[in-house]
Amino acid sequence: MTNITSPSLPFLPFSKPTIDEATIAAVGDVLRSGWITSGPKVQAFEAQLSGYFGGRPVRTFNSGTCTMEIALRIAGIGPGDEVITTPVSWVATANVIIEVGATPVFADIDPITRNIDLDKLEAAITPRTKAIIPVYLSGLPVDMDRLYAIARQYNLRVVEDAAQAFGSSWKGQRIGAFGDFVSFSFQANKNITTGEGGALVLNNLEEAKLAEKFRLQGVSRSGVDGIDVDVLGGKYNMSDIMAAIGLGQFANIEAITAHRRALARHYFAQFGSGFEAASGAQLPVADFDNSNWHLFQIILPDQGPDTRATFMRQMAELNVGTGFHYAPIHLFSLYRARGFGEGMFPHAEKIGRLTVTLPMFYAMTLADVERAVAAVNSILIK
Repeated sequence: MTNITSPSLPFLPFSKPTIDEATIAAVGDVLRSGWITSGPKVQAFEAQLSGYFGGRPVRTFNSGTCTMEIALRIAGIGPGDEVITTPVSWVATANVIIEVGATPVFADIDPITRNIDLDKLEAAITPRTKAIIPVYLSGLPVDMDRLYAIARQYNLRVVEDAAQAFGSSWKGQRIGAFGDFVSFSFQANKNITTGEGGALVLNNLEEAKLAEKFRLQGVSRSGVDGIDVDVLGGKYNMSDIMAAIGLGQFANIEAITAHRRALARHYFAQFGSGFEAASGAQLPVADFDNSNWHLFQIILPDQGPDTRATFMRQMAELNVGTGFHYAPIHLFSLYRARGFGEGMFPHAEKIGRLTVTLPMFYAMTLADVERAVAAVNSILIK
């Protein structure tokens, strides 16, 4: 039995990036080179990502948020249009819909997968619906066959919020290697990071050229000094410093994904088949083929409004870190002002209130998993 109260045990965070010495040295080389904004490292990173996704065009950015906004702009989504998404995601997923002037529409989640319920998504489609933004929570994809069948039937664009799904797959195909727009995040707690940053997988070079304009003030250049601006762009480019980190991280993606899957398997083994009955908690879907296991989340047994806060404090007292992903978007003040409120998406509201993220990162050991499980059991199983 793991001694979870030993004072010699260091704090176990729920997430921590791993940056190796070779990557740190590569960043130093960039700093010494004199070229630290977008340059050869960005081009190299984009080329490697494109190869990983079967040759599809890929452009990198300074966040995984702007990638979704730019995808919507490329698709021509704007005022008068509706975009359907899930209420359980980081708020950026819905904010970008408002940013382009469109109307966010939510569909409740499946209580088992915790991803958007595709039946409810289809029921929410109206003549104004122009796009859908599915989210692959914790790296678990939705049913991709069904998703794209719906998109084809109703002539909808798809902007995949795959922020958590780098390294995930569907029936043997990498997420990003097929489909419509696919957006990834390289924020600090993601499976691979560039510190901050993101990437957008596009359908063709025409879209890629437009993405380049949107990420840098709408500028296009020709010849030695030719310059023009024909669309309204922003300042979203990735730097070579970030790309150097990304190249170092990307070199280990297969090992990172395999290790996370091994950690997840150990979580299930340690919790055991009787955990849910004994604790009243709910484990995630045990998918070891498609998910990259970006997060390992449990749903707590409902013991009132302070359930999660109490649990998280108790875990912290045992020197084990936790997080939660995510609070329901439709209950934020910005969205309440748009007419959303309690009771509209009951599965999202329950899971958004009771979900807890347990430690999961590349440097974790199997012993760390055992320690986290022992801490959970000491709190939930009396």
